[in-house]
Amino acid sequence: MPFLHGAKPGGVAGIDRRAFLRSSALAAIASAVFGAGLVGRPLVGWAAAELHGLSVFGPLKYPPGFAHFDYVEAHAQKGGRLVQSAHDWRYNQNPQTFNTLNGFVLKGDAPPRTELLFDTLTVRAFDEPDAVYCHLASSVSLSPDGNRYSFALRPEARFHDGSPVTTDDVAFSFNILKEKGHPNLRVALAELERAEVDDDRVVLVFSGSQQKQAAIDVSYMVPIFSKAYYETMDFDRSTLEPPLGSGPYRVGSVNAGSFIDYERDPDYWGKDLPTSIGHDNFDVVRMFFAREHTVLFEAFKKGDINLHVEFSSKAWATQYDFPAIKDGRVFKLELPDGQPSGAQGWFFNLRKPKFADPRTREAIALTFDFEWSNKNLFYGLYQRTESFFERTAMKASGPAEGKVLALLEPYRDQLDPAVFDEPYSPPKSDASGKDRKLLAKANRLLQEAGWSRNEKGWVNAEGELLDIELLTNSPAFERIVTPWINTLALLDIPLTFRLVDPSQFQSRVDNFDFDLVGRRYGLDANITPSSRSMWGSEAAESHGSNNIAGVADPVMDAMIEAAISAKTREDMIAAGQAIDRIWRAGHYWVPNWNKPVHTLGVWKGLKWIDSANLYEFRPERWWWKEA
Repeated sequence: MPFLHGAKPGGVAGIDRRAFLRSSALAAIASAVFGAGLVGRPLVGWAAAELHGLSVFGPLKYPPGFAHFDYVEAHAQKGGRLVQSAHDWRYNQNPQTFNTLNGFVLKGDAPPRTELLFDTLTVRAFDEPDAVYCHLASSVSLSPDGNRYSFALRPEARFHDGSPVTTDDVAFSFNILKEKGHPNLRVALAELERAEVDDDRVVLVFSGSQQKQAAIDVSYMVPIFSKAYYETMDFDRSTLEPPLGSGPYRVGSVNAGSFIDYERDPDYWGKDLPTSIGHDNFDVVRMFFAREHTVLFEAFKKGDINLHVEFSSKAWATQYDFPAIKDGRVFKLELPDGQPSGAQGWFFNLRKPKFADPRTREAIALTFDFEWSNKNLFYGLYQRTESFFERTAMKASGPAEGKVLALLEPYRDQLDPAVFDEPYSPPKSDASGKDRKLLAKANRLLQEAGWSRNEKGWVNAEGELLDIELLTNSPAFERIVTPWINTLALLDIPLTFRLVDPSQFQSRVDNFDFDLVGRRYGLDANITPSSRSMWGSEAAESHGSNNIAGVADPVMDAMIEAAISAKTREDMIAAGQAIDRIWRAGHYWVPNWNKPVHTLGVWKGLKWIDSANLYEFRPERWWWKEA
């Protein structure tokens, strides 16, 4: 099936952001000397040491002076084109069209991958769960209290117009995004008081109340802009003018709404850095846009797209028999997906009074028959999603105990007792499409929630009708939703499949103008400050945030803070399991499905790396071997 697009820039859930520090003095000294991870408060005596990288928990894998990341092909051939459909990506941009190249503000629909145009102070190592290494920065040091991160810049860094990247540019970038950036970025920057220039360094000054991950989080999330460029340009305007960046790619050909080319800069200043070697191998990366899966697939069959990430189970099972497959120019590829599966589902809008009672939400969700859909529509390719944290240690199981119970116990009187029991999972149906036991349970739950049935359907005490509009921008889901509509009709609940154009869809989601909406959020190994935008109460009323369900629960807020401020991975996992329990007991969504592999259609000539144990899947690390 197509992705239900969700979080990013970077998302948490979307964004995998990291932070710092350790409380043990000996460990802290070792970290400074050997470049190990920082997972506590820095101590007097070593804070001025220059570090080449940071991690949240444990030591860094790569020492100072490392040659390149192990997972790349260091001698990969440069050249060729990577052409893929824009719906392959898990970002907060609209996957079906674009009308601006400014992807860092709420206004407009930007294409995926604009981050290729920019550098960041640090970059992720995708074979480590929570490590970053200096990139635009040559080193970083910390103040004794851990509130000031001081970065030295590489003097050779240049924007695409040849002008140097300066500390003023870096400070400007952090400050302007804190003031005018996308709501999700502003959430991540909340504990950053300011960025300032100190002689030949740029200093990120934090509030003192930041959780451990905040500094690393922002160090690789924030793109660096040219201050001079924006002295003559409104930062928050929607525009198709290519921005001035310093990254490995520039904007090439653009046909708004159809495609965008990112062209590799052969003179990219950072191409020989250890953090760049083996990356950015294609001369051109093209993102191809179309509303219909059929259009994308036909473009792939002709060779106009040479990498097609297939999300349609029907297409994967029945349509890969065209001539280029038969003669060996195209092949089907299944790559193991070692990442967290992400969270795809239909999310209720709790801002609507009719969805306020969790029993109402549970009743509606019970009527979606995944087992029937998997057998009759999905060719048995999927497994049911139960948790936001599928394929991670943060997926809860069994009764709450140990550290998880210790976190939740002080809030027992504020929580549904189900939070402490075996976490809720959608019950398996008899695959009939109208399981009588589940429909009877749904009927009972609606009555308990205060609904009564009359000739019009289900009404509440005020006489308001229980009806549902499912908002979507993808016609591909109609074949899945239509059987669900028929099942809900057995309970006299009308469900309307509302297909709207991409711009209207994005606007309505950003403004929380929906009953039920499908989204997919990518997750990473750590719970980060950006999680507040996913589940936090403040984000529930922040337009454009990832808290589209509108969850506003002080206990959930407390668990988010416990996860972000955890001193060990074990503590973070415990807090993650507490979040999972609260989410699943709240019935905030109708969870969809997932699969443990990437299903790809690939034209001959593309070569790839082993991504099974990586924390992110990025074809830009592939290369083109044949002319």
